[in-house]
Order: sequence, then structure tokens, then C-alpha cells
Amino acid sequence: MTTAQRITFTALFIALGLLLPMAFHMIGSGTVFLPMHIPVLLAGFLAGPGVGLVTGLIVPGLSHVLTGMPPLAPMPIAVLMTFELATFGLVAGLLYHILRWSIFPSLLGSMIVGRVVYGFIFAYMLPLFGIPTPPIAVWLSASLATSWPGIVIQLIVVPSIVVAAQRVPLFTRLRGVSRI
Repeated sequence: MTTAQRITFTALFIALGLLLPMAFHMIGSGTVFLPMHIPVLLAGFLAGPGVGLVTGLIVPGLSHVLTGMPPLAPMPIAVLMTFELATFGLVAGLLYHILRWSIFPSLLGSMIVGRVVYGFIFAYMLPLFGIPTPPIAVWLSASLATSWPGIVIQLIVVPSIVVAAQRVPLFTRLRGVSRI
């Protein structure tokens, strides 16, 4: 992939990462359906781990600056999501492009690793705000109870788009040749 292609794909996925959540927040369902996650995962799958990482690093902060979502106060969700989404994009790209895992295991792996990173950062940040850290079971159940519809959507939409994109010659050529 050329530098120009990498920049173009990064810009495309950042734009999707900004627009998709805005559309979902207009109908009041952004936090349930996790629309910011999908473009970042697609960036890792379709353009590689580097593009996925950069997209995940940029989208939450830029979205906060432009729309106020995700919030930085009273709890810095934008910071937590930056770590989570950067991990999603990086791990999806590494598992799919570098380790050559198939789509579904790569997706599950990236979602699990991203949630674990989110949990560790969450546990580290709460005491900084004077909030006692809840047991991991409380955080995990609260996280899954709120976001299970978004997780289901990711498990359906991301593999479907990746499979459809594999029919496009550009994405077929990119598989396995992405550099970080």
C-alpha cells in the first residue's frame, strides 16, 4: 500500500468514524449501538493495522472536539475510547493481515483485547477522579448490559462488509501486504 493510499484510507475511516456516530446520536442510540467502533474495525481489516491504529487514536478526540461526544467530563470517556479503539484497529489489522486469521476470530480477538485494555485504563483512571474502582465483574456486566446490541451489530456488519470488500480488487491485493 502506498503512502497516498494509507493517508486516503485513514481519512476515509476517520470521516466514517465521525459521521456514523452523529447519525446514531440523532436518534439517541449512539451509546447502545457503538457506531464509532465499526469504522475503526473496518480500518484495521481493510487497510491494515497501522491505519486501524491511527484511525482509533484520532476519531474519539476529534469527535469530542467537533461534537462534544464522547465526553471528557465528568468521566473522560473520550480518553478511554481512544485506548479501546486504537487497540481494536491495531489488533484487527494484526490478526487479519499479519497473522492471517480469518475474519470472525480476528474480530472477536480485537473486540476482546480492546475491552480488556478499556477495563485496565478504566480501573486506573477511576481513582484519579476519586471514584473507587468496582470489581471487574461489576464493570464487565455493566459494560455488556449497555452495549450488547452494538456488539451484535459489529459481529454481523463488520464481517459482511469485509467479505463484500474482498470482491473489490484493491482490497484483495492489500490482504497480507500491509505494513504497520
